[in-house]
Amino acid sequence: MFYLDLFAALERERVRYLVVGGLALNILGVERSTMDVDLMVALDADNVRALIRAARELGLAPVMPVAIDDLADPDQVAKWIREKNMVAFALRPPLPADPTVDILVQPKVDFESAWRRRLDKDLGSLRVSLASAQDLIAMKTGTGRQSDESDIAALQRLRELGLE
Repeated sequence: MFYLDLFAALERERVRYLVVGGLALNILGVERSTMDVDLMVALDADNVRALIRAARELGLAPVMPVAIDDLADPDQVAKWIREKNMVAFALRPPLPADPTVDILVQPKVDFESAWRRRLDKDLGSLRVSLASAQDLIAMKTGTGRQSDESDIAALQRLRELGLE
């Protein structure tokens, strides 16, 4: 299964990442349809290189016509953010039925702070790091998307029930 292969590759390469977006809600127990995997990663050079190794292992390729190594160039990423209003660097899997992996390049929440608040969940033999409900709410606030408003309400219910 793609998700487990992805998390296993990230673990092998010791990538510091947090699952965010719809998949994070699914893992927390909120039924939510999603067509991609959203990840927030530490954007330091060593971590990005580890992410690139994991992506290559899985055969992931950039959706944009650029080299995957460009993700490791902070000046290039800054240029994409500035000129293209890039929010995420999308990686396409080799099988069309598998989801796209979106790497947030300009998250609303500081990675190191979110990392300290992360939730580690066991999925079988794998441990997956999720952004906390607090951070997911912060990332989804103010987007103007109805799906994010619904997600915020579900996350607030989880917090009230102590289930996050």
